[in-house]
Amino acid sequence: MTTAEHATSVRSPRRERTRERLLDAALDVFAEVGMQATSIEAVCEAAGFTRGAFYSNFASKEELFVALMQRDARRQLRALEQAVETLDADSIGTPEGFRAALGTVMAAVRPDGGARRQWCLVAAEFELLALRDAVVAELYLTEHRRIRSEVGAVLGRILDSLGLRFVVDMPTAVDLLISAEDAAGRADLLERPARGAGEPAPPTRRLEALADLLLAPREDPPAT
Repeated sequence: MTTAEHATSVRSPRRERTRERLLDAALDVFAEVGMQATSIEAVCEAAGFTRGAFYSNFASKEELFVALMQRDARRQLRALEQAVETLDADSIGTPEGFRAALGTVMAAVRPDGGARRQWCLVAAEFELLALRDAVVAELYLTEHRRIRSEVGAVLGRILDSLGLRFVVDMPTAVDLLISAEDAAGRADLLERPARGAGEPAPPTRRLEALADLLLAPREDPPAT
């Protein structure tokens, strides 16, 4: 058990609820005004707590921010596990089925609906802080590598079952696919005002086109 996991296990239910409310409030405020412009008082006010409640859970705003980043990483991994359980093994065997499965896996690590805008904004804040702070950068990269490793493991199992492979190494393929999904999500958010309220986003083939470029039949080693 890691130090963080041990700390979580010994918190009282009441303290855990307080911590979660502070994290929820921080997510809202960080998305609204940015991490640098957010004060501890603003987070406390949004959560309905005093500074004392804040400091009984976090030593600083930066520690709160890292905890929020780590919580989101855990959410992504849980969503990925749930998405894998919904995949229909029979339908994956067709090109359309594989593309649908790929979309499910990629979308699993990104929230849908109104939460997507909030996630995009806070994800950008995560990256900015990591670029400015070497300690945060190490934590940020650790979580990203863990998520990408899990995505790669899932895609590897799917490709093996279909006799397919990526034409580049798995980490590179996963980075390309997640980057394409991120870019499509940002483009969708930027284009929404022009499309009009309530109008659905046009279908995108960016992820599918990239997958087609990356896929090739598996080359089994010759029999000895």
